[in-house]
Amino acid sequence: MCAVPIKFGGFCDLQVNGFAGVDFNDPQTTPEAVQCALAALRATGVTRLLPTLITSPFESFSACARVLTGLGAPAIAGLHMEGPYISPEDGPRGAHPRAHVCVASVDDFRRRQDAAGGAIRLVTLAPEVPGALGLIEYLAAQKILVGIGHSDATPAQIRDAVKAGARLSTHLGNGCALTLPRHPNLIWEQLAADELTACFIMDGHHLPPATAKVMVRAKSASRAILVTDAMTAVGCPPGRYKLGNAEVELSADGRVAAPGAQVLAGSALTMPEAVANTVRFTALPISMALSLASTLPAALLGLPPAGCVTADWDAQAGLLQITSVKDT
Repeated sequence: MCAVPIKFGGFCDLQVNGFAGVDFNDPQTTPEAVQCALAALRATGVTRLLPTLITSPFESFSACARVLTGLGAPAIAGLHMEGPYISPEDGPRGAHPRAHVCVASVDDFRRRQDAAGGAIRLVTLAPEVPGALGLIEYLAAQKILVGIGHSDATPAQIRDAVKAGARLSTHLGNGCALTLPRHPNLIWEQLAADELTACFIMDGHHLPPATAKVMVRAKSASRAILVTDAMTAVGCPPGRYKLGNAEVELSADGRVAAPGAQVLAGSALTMPEAVANTVRFTALPISMALSLASTLPAALLGLPPAGCVTADWDAQAGLLQITSVKDT
């Protein structure tokens, strides 16, 4: 079967830690390097994104935020602050550095938002952290999206976070303990919450295909979006790279983790791969899989998709190849 040309609005990725050798979490990253990463992202069809800053010292966060927001790049729709209000426990904390995890407070967030020039559009936090519910209420009132992630919350704490205004599940199925109770756990509770849109990393490492299929069916395609959680190593050969101050390793099969660890540390996924994998894992039609990466995440930001992307879709091979990206 021949590839079929298709057109769609540009991808909107709400979780990008870095790309093509560039680490958004490195205070030494230059504006020129960020521009190169944005150009590489655009070549994959990503025309809007939230650069993601993970748990780090305030000084590092501020320096990274200033570089990203100072560009005035149309593709940057804001920042995703993932942490530092997350679980300090091994497992739920993921690859975030324990030393810089802290309790949640409106005052601390305001300080970070000031440093970011008001650009923070999404905050990922753990509902069980002291001060989290008050901060969720504040963020919701400010029209800032709140995602539940890197958490060891009880089902009751998840429900409380939803009542307070949380509206996303950040990389659902990840950022939690490796072993959970069979039935009453934070994954089931988030799947059941119709108020929550679930973000999925469809690289085959974060979620096995069968798990991804069941989770998307549970949420429905109208409450599911694709993110890449991409980091520095995307498009690079296997080896060791940096995610902020942490050393991570890209394996030959595309898995990114701390050397010798089970805990994943971002991904080497591109959005065309995520869309193609979604079709393969879930049997959704390509048109619907594209909306999970384009119109739905953009709508969460109150925006339409940016630009027009042309691609070749080979259903038999399961390949989506971007051929052009144009502004509209």
